[in-house]
Amino acid sequence: MKKAQTKYNNPLPAVDIIIKYQNGIVLITRKNGELALPGGFVEYETTECAAIREAKEETGLRITIERLLGVYSDPKRDPRHVMSVVYVAKGTGKLKAGDDAQGARVVQKIPAKLAFDHNKILRDYLRTEKNGK
Repeated sequence: MKKAQTKYNNPLPAVDIIIKYQNGIVLITRKNGELALPGGFVEYETTECAAIREAKEETGLRITIERLLGVYSDPKRDPRHVMSVVYVAKGTGKLKAGDDAQGARVVQKIPAKLAFDHNKILRDYLRTEKNGK
């Protein structure tokens, strides 16, 4: 008798980055038109390296990671079952959309509707900034 094989439904690891730049936060426009935080999937690298790479690819900015905001792992946050490690960083350089970002901009006011759970992430960020991290 053959032993039943266990099927795993593991999340895909990703990073999202809250980039502080020119007195605001950087958002990208995804190819489907949604606004989102810059970020993407982790390759064979650390999550910190993935954040630095994704920030450069999507925004043209160099970043200095300041802190870890948190890990967002609700299976419903993304239909692909993506778990995201979220960093807060400071950006330098010239903002320019690239890679799979259709656009990039700096906002002072958070839009009402962002992709995935990025509104929740930014609410958490603003709360931690207000409370002194």
